[in-house]
Amino acid sequence: MRRLLQDFSPATVVAGFVAVLVGYTSSVAIIFQATVALGATPAQTASWLWALGLGMGLTSLGLSLWTRQPVLTAWSTPGAALLASAAGVEMPEATGAFIVCGLLITLAGATGWFEKLMDRIPVAIASALLAGVLARFGLDAVGSAKTAPVLVLVMAAVFLAGRRWWPRYAVPGVLVAGVAVALAQGRLSFLGVDTSQLIALPVWTTPQFTWHAAIGVALPLFIVTMASQNLPGVAAQRASGYQTPVSASIAVTGAATTLLAPFGGYAFNLAAITAAICMGREAHEDPARRYTASVAAGVFYVLLGLAGGAVAVLLSAFPRELVAAIAGLALLGTIAGALAAGLKDEAHRDAAILTFLVCLSGISAFGIGAAFWGVVAGGVATVVARWRRSQH
Repeated sequence: MRRLLQDFSPATVVAGFVAVLVGYTSSVAIIFQATVALGATPAQTASWLWALGLGMGLTSLGLSLWTRQPVLTAWSTPGAALLASAAGVEMPEATGAFIVCGLLITLAGATGWFEKLMDRIPVAIASALLAGVLARFGLDAVGSAKTAPVLVLVMAAVFLAGRRWWPRYAVPGVLVAGVAVALAQGRLSFLGVDTSQLIALPVWTTPQFTWHAAIGVALPLFIVTMASQNLPGVAAQRASGYQTPVSASIAVTGAATTLLAPFGGYAFNLAAITAAICMGREAHEDPARRYTASVAAGVFYVLLGLAGGAVAVLLSAFPRELVAAIAGLALLGTIAGALAAGLKDEAHRDAAILTFLVCLSGISAFGIGAAFWGVVAGGVATVVARWRRSQH
């Protein structure tokens, strides 16, 4: 405990808060769409937020404290999008499918097959994958200057000044500056926060297991979670220099999914984008102390999970441009480092740049996102390059 308290700093706490802020504001609306599609009651919707917040918080806390590395988990955003488009599936059937998905994720971790797959991906491709996934946030930060130029330019100026004179507190300074400008412009208001559901209560849904839901919901949910979420999540850790126990971490997220599925915890996975915020230099100069950023994020996740229905309204008080700008600025160093690592080795340069461009494109096919197809493109390029060299 003493070491944990010594390792904490204001910068790591702010990095954890920014990670949670970005995670919730970027995709909580999709969670609500998923609950509507499955016919959830308001109490069940609040229970989903309770289960998701506690699941992400406790797994992030447990894995980060165990490994002393910044391990952050998240809900499966593409999985939520898949559920939002589900037709003819009721909540009990969906709950049964969530449990099946959780068991599949646990199996993937316990058997070690997913880690073996990740071990075959070159570091250059993993780094390019991370850069491609995160670069979109940098572009969004620049694009947000069109609609909120004063806010974004002030935040950018504070970031540059912070990197020059107070590098450990650059991101906290950006957050304070952004909130101050938003308040001055009258764009930040908490007057509309609903206080009627400040404390969420878990609601049990008895699972119903059917082949229809297992094939139509559980299997696709498992595939998109592993390919679009866990794959870039592991790549983010390795590109940042962390050798987190992959199999154990995946198994923990699968177990959390299985246990919390009846309450709305439909799928948990390793985070990539929000984890990168906790793994970057802006979180802490010392890589060995950055785990406290994900510990702080875990605490915030638990608190937000307990807050229930008020969470989305509270976080929606932040202007969209503020969230985009702070995410892009906080990830700037990580994007640059990942690009440099991906393009450093000439033998893998073509594969790395192809991976980066495919991931950046946001292309999707068969319900699987660009991160997976970026790795496929990079893998094919690597095989072709090795074959070509073997011919000479």
